[in-house]
Amino acid sequence: MFHEYRDIVTKLKQEDKHFKKVFDEHNELHDQIEKYEAGGNSHIDPVQIEKLKKEKLKLKDETYAMIIKFKNR
Repeated sequence: MFHEYRDIVTKLKQEDKHFKKVFDEHNELHDQIEKYEAGGNSHIDPVQIEKLKKEKLKLKDETYAMIIKFKNR
């Protein structure tokens, strides 16, 4: 995620606990969603997967906002 900002992401993950938490939560959701979509859990409702995707997008937007704020300071 955000490969074009790799250096900024690395720096923020080291210096900002909140950024690291949000970034890691996004990645965990990404992995979880991929597993569900690959059939790793037949008990999950498609509506629940959509909720997870919306939460993932919210975290991605928050992460991007922090990257841009850092970049423009």
